[in-house]
Amino acid sequence: EKKKGTQSWTISDELWEEIKEYIPKKQREPNKHYQKAPGQGRPSLPARQVLEGIFYVLRTGCQWKAAPREYGCGSSIHRYFQEWQAAGFFENIWVLGLEKYDELEGIGWKWQSVDGCMIKAPLARESVGHNPTDRGKNGDKTQILTDEKGLPLSVVLSGANTHDINLLEETLDSIIISRPAVSENHPQNLCLDAGYTGSTQSVE
Repeated sequence: EKKKGTQSWTISDELWEEIKEYIPKKQREPNKHYQKAPGQGRPSLPARQVLEGIFYVLRTGCQWKAAPREYGCGSSIHRYFQEWQAAGFFENIWVLGLEKYDELEGIGWKWQSVDGCMIKAPLARESVGHNPTDRGKNGDKTQILTDEKGLPLSVVLSGANTHDINLLEETLDSIIISRPAVSENHPQNLCLDAGYTGSTQSVE
């Protein structure tokens, strides 16, 4: 629980204790022909500081280079973000958070909801397509599955020109944690808007 007045990107001591062991260890390839002189090179940034810088950028939507210097150089923070993302760090703490929440509050599986949104991506090189709602400019589509309380359980990214229906099966298959079996006593319902009209998918 965050203290009053604490910014949303600030990591509490309790949260840090839960996730610090998941921080990827930085590994460097040994180089027999090169030895770094004493004092040469930049020291590694504190992981907690870096993570708060990443959360700041993701929360505010600012450019990496606009991140406050208290978190370190924007390019360094971005490099850590890319390395940690490739190592699966963010998925790991996502799963950890969902499991902890399920223990404390319980994930609302009875009513699930899927929806997507399109955003511009003029400089993106992957997972983009012509946006049919923005004069054919490049963009991407993010489709999210949530539980009945709005808790994200699955996220799928594709080109903006991908129809919602074509992403539904992948979104259901990409739930980040184990989904309980559907039964008569424990039904699961999926809420969709008109964009999914004609889909025959079901939660089974």
